[in-house]
Amino acid sequence: MKRNVFYLTAVFTMILFACNENRKAEIPGILLANLDTTAIAGDNFYQYANGGWVASHPLKAEYARFGAFDELREVSAEQVKSLIENLSVNASKQGNVGQKIGDLYALAMDSNRLNSEKAAPVLPYLEKLSKIGGKEEISQTLAMMFRDGMSPFFSHYVYADDKNSSLNILHVNQGGYKMGDRDYYLLNDERSQTFRAKYVELVEKLFTLAGYAAEETKNASAAVMKIETQLAKTASSRVELRDPVANYHKITLNELTALSPEIQWANLFEKIGVKGLTDLNVGQLNPIAEVGKIIREYPLQDIKYYLLWNALNSAAPFLSDEFSDASFEYYGKTLSGKEKQRERWKRAVDMLDASLGEAIGQIYVEKYFPPAAKEKMLDLVRNLQTALGERIENLAWMSEQTKDRALDKLANFHVKIGYPDKWRDYSKLTVNKANSYWDNIILSNNFEYDYMIGKFNQPVDKDEWLMTPQTVNAYYNPATNEICFPAAILQPPFFNQDADDAVNYGAIGVVIGHEMTHGFDDQGRQYDKEGNLSDWWTPEDAALFKERTQVLVDYFNNITVWDTVHANGALTLGENIADQGGLQVSWQAYQNTLKEKGKPANIDAFTDAQRFFLAYAAIWAGNIRNEEILRLTKIDPHSLGKWRVNGALPHIDAWYDAFGVKPENKMYVAKEKRVGIW
Repeated sequence: MKRNVFYLTAVFTMILFACNENRKAEIPGILLANLDTTAIAGDNFYQYANGGWVASHPLKAEYARFGAFDELREVSAEQVKSLIENLSVNASKQGNVGQKIGDLYALAMDSNRLNSEKAAPVLPYLEKLSKIGGKEEISQTLAMMFRDGMSPFFSHYVYADDKNSSLNILHVNQGGYKMGDRDYYLLNDERSQTFRAKYVELVEKLFTLAGYAAEETKNASAAVMKIETQLAKTASSRVELRDPVANYHKITLNELTALSPEIQWANLFEKIGVKGLTDLNVGQLNPIAEVGKIIREYPLQDIKYYLLWNALNSAAPFLSDEFSDASFEYYGKTLSGKEKQRERWKRAVDMLDASLGEAIGQIYVEKYFPPAAKEKMLDLVRNLQTALGERIENLAWMSEQTKDRALDKLANFHVKIGYPDKWRDYSKLTVNKANSYWDNIILSNNFEYDYMIGKFNQPVDKDEWLMTPQTVNAYYNPATNEICFPAAILQPPFFNQDADDAVNYGAIGVVIGHEMTHGFDDQGRQYDKEGNLSDWWTPEDAALFKERTQVLVDYFNNITVWDTVHANGALTLGENIADQGGLQVSWQAYQNTLKEKGKPANIDAFTDAQRFFLAYAAIWAGNIRNEEILRLTKIDPHSLGKWRVNGALPHIDAWYDAFGVKPENKMYVAKEKRVGIW
């Protein structure tokens, strides 16, 4: 689903225990072994700050990218495994969350049962789809598949109306193509052609494993490719999807029916539980019209093959090793270059985080998240808010009118730290070990879907969390004008209560500033303090903002990420603005602390300014496969870790001063050419 929620990183959703005091005490603010002081800081600061870490952490077969985040995950995931296994061993009362977590984990781990069942768990579902008797049945079939966790033809979700942020409405968006990106269907370069060939192999492999004859698998793959390619041809690009105004079309149900009459929209919405719908937001009109055209023009059997493929593709990770290995061969190995699947228990933990995340989170914070950590984080947030306010007030390029509105928005940030005040109720979720793993996943998907649909036409709950407490990440949500920092991010290398202030401001401080700046990046700035998509800028200030951000677009467009492939400055603009702003804001907040405390002494021969920037670079340490570089450059709105360091720091004046960077250094950017936004 598409929501305008801006994350620190789109890559890591991790189960981590943030406040393991014994572990934190063992980690210094800056670990000297992680540096490569043979590198020249002004030529390649990423190598200077992280070269030791990179050399000592060779990429494991199960990873396409392994970074400082993943290092923490490997230490902590064992603790989560122990916690879940404890629930499995100690009998829990039927129906409570302990039973549900334990039983679902046991189902995921029972490889003997999964491999003996082979395709059996999904066959009844395939049989149901095969019996579709006419195109008039497609709409009700789509309703069933949506509720079961699939997304053929398009995606949809219930969330705040972009222009009336107090009310949840239905949003419908383009989708239905599963290869990994729209462009893979359209480009004729060698890499895209390889993806298409391997994708066809995956389709045919899964149909074969499900018992279909060779001729039918060929027909199925041909139908899937034709339909998905047609959907891709009309779809907006990832850059186009970043424009919130261009992706907002509030229309009535009658207008939607006229746009794509081949879908019985009223019937579909009734079946999924959306009662009394009169209007909705259709993010992209042409792709939804194209769905109707496909249903009208394609033979029923081709559409059935496409729906069967959606079911098989969704079920594969929850069936036998033959199915999950085939899925990994394409999505893991071909797209990202991974050499083997992650261990079964790690996949099971990830599944539980998606299915019962807040239930696990509640257990987690009771044991591992002390109130003192939350108080320290609140202090940091207040300090960063003050610093951002000071920077806004001192902007020479912005008018007083727009400044006042920006400051008003900043003052109205809704701050979430650690965990929700109210936990989700999982009492209606059923987990039954007598049923297959796949059957239980469908029940879990039904539960999640009904939870989402239950918000339709209801007031937006501004206290709802969009991440679990055990997620190492952070986000800004423009619809609620909120910044959120889950409990698990409050650990090294982000936050270390045993480290000096410079290190913590360089790491967690920049994270806080990053999320705050998202409220004023090229997307977030278009939402007002109430979360409404509303133009609160003067035309002159808006023009100056675009002029300044174009400097950042052009700068990143000139970065070569691998071979002849360049970064996409337009796609990554929002995150690059947030990185640049986060650095500036946190640096100012740190300088404010020195007014009372005074400048600290050097530590390990590094000044406090140097430790600030070393700490920032450390959170992006990592190794990555070439395939993953290319994949992420195509799809990820975040710059690669190396360039979140070497691309961001050349625009920060204080970094030049800290490390004595001169015009002859490779990373040097003339002061008049440095970006200056927030």
